[in-house]
Amino acid sequence: MSRRKVIYEGKAKIVYEGPEPGTFIQYFKDDATAMNGEKKAVIAGKGVLNNRISAHLMTRLESIGIPTHFIRSVNMREQMVRQLEMIPLEVVVRNIAAGSLAKRLGIKEGTYLPRPIVEFYFKKDELGDPMVNEDHIIGFGWLDPYELDEIIAMSWRINDYLNGMFAGIGLKLVDFKLEYGRLWGEYGELYLMLADEISPDNCRLWDAQTNEKLDKDRFRQDLGGVIEAYQQVAERLGLVPKGGIIEGGSINEQLAASLTQIDNELAGERRLRSVTKPTKPRKV
Repeated sequence: MSRRKVIYEGKAKIVYEGPEPGTFIQYFKDDATAMNGEKKAVIAGKGVLNNRISAHLMTRLESIGIPTHFIRSVNMREQMVRQLEMIPLEVVVRNIAAGSLAKRLGIKEGTYLPRPIVEFYFKKDELGDPMVNEDHIIGFGWLDPYELDEIIAMSWRINDYLNGMFAGIGLKLVDFKLEYGRLWGEYGELYLMLADEISPDNCRLWDAQTNEKLDKDRFRQDLGGVIEAYQQVAERLGLVPKGGIIEGGSINEQLAASLTQIDNELAGERRLRSVTKPTKPRKV
């Protein structure tokens, strides 16, 4: 098998050059990190579950008109995605006080916020991904005002939809992180798309009855049962059979490989809405 070109390797994923122009292959690793990479571990099966959960959630969001980079799953650990110009910001949407918000403002964890709060963080590991505001974003040219308005509107809509979806399977969506990228059209028109992933790695999900944490906080806070929590989320979403794909701390490769691949059928039919007016066709 020919060696694939690595475009980027992060803490939880490797991005390879795709088989088609304008595509990447996104590989989900079993690596887990916390505290800006200071805490590390390998959790067998995490990448498989995150790949499947994220592919499912991306297709669900596509069904309500949120354009995403996801095209289709390739195998149990990989998915094909669109190549985008990534925006150097993390968008965090918070519904319930937890994590850094609770610490910064002295709010008791679990307190429902008066309204969802959207926060922005500059993606720079060496700086600790500092929190920034809208003036920073526009002033430093990371987004223009039209792009910023579009991303905020999309993030609110994603939050509304995911809140309802998770509530339907007995989960609270406490908070979550989003990333976006730009796709340029043939005539210079600009489209914004949801990118990266949506999984228990970047969502806080609590059981609606017990407030049991079913996300990466189990790793951050040494609560144990990390893969069991991720597997429970996948089971509730109907993405893995009852009993899951982890047996005795190891992944059942045969069972995982047999899971139905997820295709974004709507991606080929999507009608993108540009945030800029198309310019004149480029001269060839």
